[in-house]
Amino acid sequence: MDNKKIEEKIIEVLDRIRPYLENDGGSVKFNRYENGVVYVTLVGACSNCDLATYTLEDGIESALINEVPEVIKVVNED
Repeated sequence: MDNKKIEEKIIEVLDRIRPYLENDGGSVKFNRYENGVVYVTLVGACSNCDLATYTLEDGIESALINEVPEVIKVVNED
């Protein structure tokens, strides 16, 4: 699958996750996809939450890896 299609799928998954983050006053912004790594920025309440690492790894990264096989890691860019 080419990068454009992978990015479209990533955005679809993030769009499904976003309402849950917004319920807690946060959100996630997609920055880019490179070599299996998705770069995002946690914003709002998520940006400085003590549980941000869990949100990123157990929520966002897990969902993306399960639904987009090309994704191997998710990195938060502050």
